[in-house]
Amino acid sequence: MPNAPARDFVRLLPWTSADGKPCFLAGNGTGYVSRVADRIEEEQLNSADDLLDEARRVLAGRAWTPGELHLLAVELTASLADVRRVAESRGERLTALGHDAPDDADGEGPRLPAEAFG
Repeated sequence: MPNAPARDFVRLLPWTSADGKPCFLAGNGTGYVSRVADRIEEEQLNSADDLLDEARRVLAGRAWTPGELHLLAVELTASLADVRRVAESRGERLTALGHDAPDDADGEGPRLPAEAFG
């Protein structure tokens, strides 16, 4: 069975313009800029993981200074903005590819197939 051709869509990129406006890419997701955006998204998510570990360490120590808490809040805020943009971009791409959001009518949240658990 031959692969279906990639569909074009507009992708929210993981960076902003010099004046802070969102950047978008129109295409099928296979070009150079898409690959750069994928790598940057991965770096942003890895950075968020590292920052969460650091935040847990700092908060568990219970011996922080106001300056340390302020810096932590600034870094967490920036990281959260990055992760939110990644989630928004990926959600929009899933919708563009015809994947619906999980049905949450019963309030139990999304359901994963059994094979997702190994």
